[in-house]
Amino acid sequence: MRFVDSASEVRLAAVPFTDALRVWLRVAAQSFGGPAGQIAVMHRILVEEKRWLSEERFLHALSYCMLLPGPEAQQLATYVGWLLHRTTGGLVAGTLFVLPGFLAILGLSLVYAFHGASPWVAGLFFGIKAAVLALVLEALIRIGKRALRHPLQVGIAGAAFLGIFLFGVPFPALVLSAAGVGLLGAYWLPEAFRPPEPSGAGGSEGVVDSLLGDAAPEHTRATVGRALRVAAVCLALWLGPVAALLAWRGPGDVFSQIALFFSKLAVVTFGGAYAVLAYMAQQAVEHYGWLSAGEMLDGLGMAETTPGPLIQVVQFVGFLAAWRDPGSLAPWQAGVLAALLTTWVTYVPCFLWIFLGAPYVERVRRSRPLRGALAAITAAVVGVILNLAIWFALHTLFGRVREVRLGLFQLSVPELASFDALAAAITAAAVLAALRYHVALWKLLGGSALAGLLSQLAVG
Repeated sequence: MRFVDSASEVRLAAVPFTDALRVWLRVAAQSFGGPAGQIAVMHRILVEEKRWLSEERFLHALSYCMLLPGPEAQQLATYVGWLLHRTTGGLVAGTLFVLPGFLAILGLSLVYAFHGASPWVAGLFFGIKAAVLALVLEALIRIGKRALRHPLQVGIAGAAFLGIFLFGVPFPALVLSAAGVGLLGAYWLPEAFRPPEPSGAGGSEGVVDSLLGDAAPEHTRATVGRALRVAAVCLALWLGPVAALLAWRGPGDVFSQIALFFSKLAVVTFGGAYAVLAYMAQQAVEHYGWLSAGEMLDGLGMAETTPGPLIQVVQFVGFLAAWRDPGSLAPWQAGVLAALLTTWVTYVPCFLWIFLGAPYVERVRRSRPLRGALAAITAAVVGVILNLAIWFALHTLFGRVREVRLGLFQLSVPELASFDALAAAITAAAVLAALRYHVALWKLLGGSALAGLLSQLAVG
């Protein structure tokens, strides 16, 4: 038995750590566009280009990450890094995914706090939003084509979209409902709940699939001892600083409040940043008074137009909270420390969910009920991404959007008078460039940013 384990470990060296490191740096540099765009980037690189994973394993891992609180794209990167190179690979992949966005938002937060929103920065953001919308639409089409291969899966996606768009059904409820449908459908209509076939020429498996095979390496095996060790270490790293701050500075201190609030948020952020944005804004603006509603939207704009997860907007909220209540520190010092603290309590739980749960998911990966449940969840995710695309389009193309309730229905209704023709023109060009001509990401973002800057300077 030990011989099989050793052979598996040797074969895993077929993906050198240095090659994986270069790929994770590349993914981190291209992780614009929110979860849909980021997942599309990873799919293109890991499945289509490198062929490190099969379509089936990629969507299996994605479906599991969608079950978790926190940013699913970052957790997906952590999962794949863990598959390739154990805990070290997961830590590197997950940390690099966050690092560019953290540094970018930290720099923008300092500029924002010292100098306010500069016109040229607003112009750049104005253009980049159009490119991000194009990336979301591209990802919606790409993932939808692969995930919706049966009319029933299309129906699940449509039901998920209507549930969240018209009725405001919480994302966890959508996930649980889809999982229940998939569990039953796997027995009654198995042809409707099969994961997608491996992509690529000849339908061959990805490198990871071939290397792992049925003789899984030791690090992918689920054991109680390993689970207890992972839980003990990650919980200490996550909750230890929170307990220390409470004991040192008391519950009324801004750093203690930040640690407690964003730790709680890390547990309920199902569906990504947009799923909890209203709750976070209400608490940060109305309850704690850390920032205004307008500043909250500015922070979301930063997160939307910088690499990394959209939930990174929490960093900006924490920064401003401490900037305005620095205590004995200089405002900028307090802001930077708060940004670090917020990021820490937001992402340490993400590593906990992956390192604790991934071995169990790998063990039951070929379970028919689970595969049916995850196939249904993946279909529901397409509907959620469609809702995200519409939400993003409304807030990109219209200056004012209001929520209207009609009985059980709730609708986001734009004010037609606030339609932004310049934003529409840049968005149309970005969508055409992305979907028709498949322009490279950096060209799409750069060209849209330049167009936004020039248009804002012209009208200013």
